[in-house]
Amino acid sequence: MLTPELTEFIAGLPKAELHVHHVGAASPRIVAELAARHEGTTTVPADPALLESYFDFRDFAHFVEVYVSVVDLIREPDDLWALIHGVGRDLAGQQVRYAELTVTPYTHLLRGFAPEEFCEIIEDARHRVEADFGTTLRWIFDIPGEFGVESADRTLAIALDQRPDGLIGFGLGGPEIGVPRALFASHFAAARAAGLRSVPHAGETTGAQTIWDAVNELGAERIGHGVHSVQDPALMEHLAASGIVLEVCPTSNIRTRAVPSLAEHPLPELVKAGVPVTINSDDPPMFGTTLNQEYGVAAELLGLDRDGVADLARSAVRASFMSPEGKRALLAEIGAYAN
Repeated sequence: MLTPELTEFIAGLPKAELHVHHVGAASPRIVAELAARHEGTTTVPADPALLESYFDFRDFAHFVEVYVSVVDLIREPDDLWALIHGVGRDLAGQQVRYAELTVTPYTHLLRGFAPEEFCEIIEDARHRVEADFGTTLRWIFDIPGEFGVESADRTLAIALDQRPDGLIGFGLGGPEIGVPRALFASHFAAARAAGLRSVPHAGETTGAQTIWDAVNELGAERIGHGVHSVQDPALMEHLAASGIVLEVCPTSNIRTRAVPSLAEHPLPELVKAGVPVTINSDDPPMFGTTLNQEYGVAAELLGLDRDGVADLARSAVRASFMSPEGKRALLAEIGAYAN
């Protein structure tokens, strides 16, 4: 059980968030407002009080189904702008100074957004977030793997043709079962050649081989989730030796049934094996959590005190794709706060 003092320390700790999805990070208030705008054409409740039960996921497939229903609420430019701005406000409220927000352009293109329009909206919202709240946002453009090669083609095209200033990374999400990582090897090669960083999901709902494939086929520099690397000691050794960071999201893993319980979560085993990890929130309102709560969960799982929690925040900064100057500044802020 966390002490009130450690909970308060976490709440004020300056942080970086590396694994959070723009739609999944929308607060119940934002989701309910969007549902009310489109009442009669959506299954998403317009009452924030009803969203908790709506976000009670039977399994990962059900989570994807619900997630897509929320994506469908973003139909107009104002919807998308309000979503990003609201997410930025909520991150800033948790002392997040820098966040790499995963966005999935393809799902918005399917709903009628032109590539230029989509990028203009998210860039405008990003600049407004920094001006209003002081939080820096960067983008990771994410292939929704369940839509296959066409979605990868279009995601790569919008990344390379539009290349918004905030874009830093290229990712792969959605279901892992039946979606081999190697299917997208050429897309990741092109993205990396253009200077984008490789950050695919892997080993969330499948085993260690998917993580090996993300490393070998996609040139992964960080892995979204990757918790099932514990199945393979050689893989954990490779991750540790190569400095490939796992973006661990504990509550997400429980809520999607990727891991049976927090007591069985592999985070302690990963840390013991020397695998570099960061702590993240994934789709926080959908999972009934926040980044601050995830730091608390990690502190309990790992038996951390204030210094250990501050080291988690430092690890996220070091694993980020922030500029060297930005890293130095945020590490100095964490140090000043912790001391």
